[in-house]
Amino acid sequence: MDQMQHIAILPILVPFAAVIVNVIFGDHGKSTVRLNVLFSVVQLAVAAMLFLVLAGHDADAMAVYPLGNWPVPFGIVLVADRLASVMVLVTAVLALAALIFAAARWNRNGSNFFPLFHALVMGLSGAFLTGDLFNLFVFFEILLAASYGLVLHGGGRNRVRSALHYVAINLVSSSLFLIGVALIYATTGTLNMADIARVIPLIRPEDRGLFDVGAAVLSVAFLIKAGAWPLHFWLPNTYSSASPAVAALFAIMTKVGFYALLRFWTLAFSDSAGPEFSLGQTMMFVAGIATVAYGSVGALASKALDRLATYVILVSAGTLLLAVSYNAPGVTAGGLYYVVVATLAAGALFLLKDVIDQTLPSEAQILAVSLELYGDEDEEIDEDQEVSPTVPAAATLLSWCFAIIALVMAGLPPLSGFLAKFAMIGAALNAGDTPSAAAWWFTGAIVVSGLFVLIAMVRNGINIFWTSLPDGAVRVRVLEVAPIVGLLILCVLMAVAAGPAMAYLEGAAQFIHASDGYVRNVLGSGGAS
Repeated sequence: MDQMQHIAILPILVPFAAVIVNVIFGDHGKSTVRLNVLFSVVQLAVAAMLFLVLAGHDADAMAVYPLGNWPVPFGIVLVADRLASVMVLVTAVLALAALIFAAARWNRNGSNFFPLFHALVMGLSGAFLTGDLFNLFVFFEILLAASYGLVLHGGGRNRVRSALHYVAINLVSSSLFLIGVALIYATTGTLNMADIARVIPLIRPEDRGLFDVGAAVLSVAFLIKAGAWPLHFWLPNTYSSASPAVAALFAIMTKVGFYALLRFWTLAFSDSAGPEFSLGQTMMFVAGIATVAYGSVGALASKALDRLATYVILVSAGTLLLAVSYNAPGVTAGGLYYVVVATLAAGALFLLKDVIDQTLPSEAQILAVSLELYGDEDEEIDEDQEVSPTVPAAATLLSWCFAIIALVMAGLPPLSGFLAKFAMIGAALNAGDTPSAAAWWFTGAIVVSGLFVLIAMVRNGINIFWTSLPDGAVRVRVLEVAPIVGLLILCVLMAVAAGPAMAYLEGAAQFIHASDGYVRNVLGSGGAS
C-alpha cells in the first residue's frame, strides 16, 4: 500500500480547501451553495475511496502518512486503518446530508455558515485520522471552535444561552485534555499513540502512578466529549437549540469521544491485567449503565421531538461506552456497526423534526395520545378527529421516515439497529464459558433502553401523525426530504448488507484489540512514499 499512503491526508485537505475558498470568495448566493455541495461530494468520494482501499486488503492494512516525511515517532503522523476509515466515511455521509438540508434555507440565517461547517468536518476527520495525542487535541480544538460558531448560527436567546454553557464546559474539557497529555508525556517521553503503547511496559514503577493519573484525566476529557453521565449536562440544550442541519452533524460529535476512548484504551491498557485496567473498565461500565439509564428516562419524558433526539443520542453514547468497557472484539464489532446506524438515524431524526415543524400543524406536536389515555373522562372524543381521514403522499413519506427511525433507534427487527444490538448482546453473553454478571447488566441495559426509546418514539409519533392534517396538500422541499430519505436508505442497506459489513467490522475490531499490529505498522512506516 506504499503508493496509497497519501490518501490518509485527503479527508483533511478537502474541507480545508473548502474553508479557504469560502473565506476568500465569500457568499454569492446559489453559486456558493453549489460549490459547497460539490466540496461535500468530493469529501464523500475521498472518504469512500479510503474505505474501499482498506476493504480491498487484509484487516491489518493501514495507510500511514508522516507529514513532512519526518520519521515516526518524532513527526506528526496520520493513520488510517479500518476503524478510522469507517468514522471518516460516516462523517462525510452525514456532512453531505446536513449541507444539502441547510442549502434549502438554513445557511442564510447567519453569516459564515459554510466555512464553519467545513472547518467542523475537517476537525472531525483529523481527529479520526491523527496518530498522536497532541494533534488529537489540535483537531479537537478546530472542531470545537467551528461548533461554537455553528451553535450560535442564526442567533436567538436560547442558542446564546446554550452556546455559552457549551463553550464553558468544553474549555474545562480542553484544559483537562492538556493536563492529561502533559502527564503522559512526562512519563513516556512521547505523544505518538503507537509509541506510547510501546513505551508503557518500560515505564519505571515509580512513574507508573503518574501515567495512570494522566490517563485518567485524559479519559475524563474524552467522557465529556462522549456525553457520558454525569458529564453530559451540556448536550441536551445545545443540540436541541442548534439549527437542524447543525444538530444533525453534531450527531457524530459524541462519537469522537467514543473513538478516542476506544483507540487510547486498546493501545494503552488492552493487554494489561493490573488494577488500573480493572478500575478503568469498571468505571466506564458504570458510566455507560448510568448514561443509558438517564438517556432512556429522558427520552420517555420528552414531549418535543428535538429533546427526544438529544436523549436518544445519550442512549447511544451510553451503549457505546458499555461496548468499550467490555473490551471484547465481538462486542466492539457490534458497537462499530451500531455507531454507523445510530449516527445516521439520529441525524435523520434531527432533520425530520424540522420538516415536521414546517408541514404539520403545531397542535399535532403537542396533542396528547388521547384524552382517554390521560384520564379526562368528562370530555367526549370526536371519533373523526382521532385519526386523519386522508393521508397525503408527503405525510405518508414523513410517517414512514419516522417509523424507520423509531425501529432503528429502538433496535427492533428487521432493521440494522436490531442487528447491531443483537451482535453486541450475543458477543457479551458468549465472551466466557458462562455469561458473567456484567454480561447480564449489559444485556438488560440495551434491552430496557430499547423498550423506553420505542415507547417514547411511538408516543411522539401518535401525537404527530394521528391527528387531523392541515387542509390541502402537505408540501415539503425536495432539498430537505432527500437527505432524510438518503440517510434512512443507508440504514436499510446496512441491514441488507449486514454480512459483509459485520465481516469488515469484525476484522477492524480484531485489529484494534491486537495493538501490536498497529504499533508495528506505524513505527515501521518510516517516511512518506
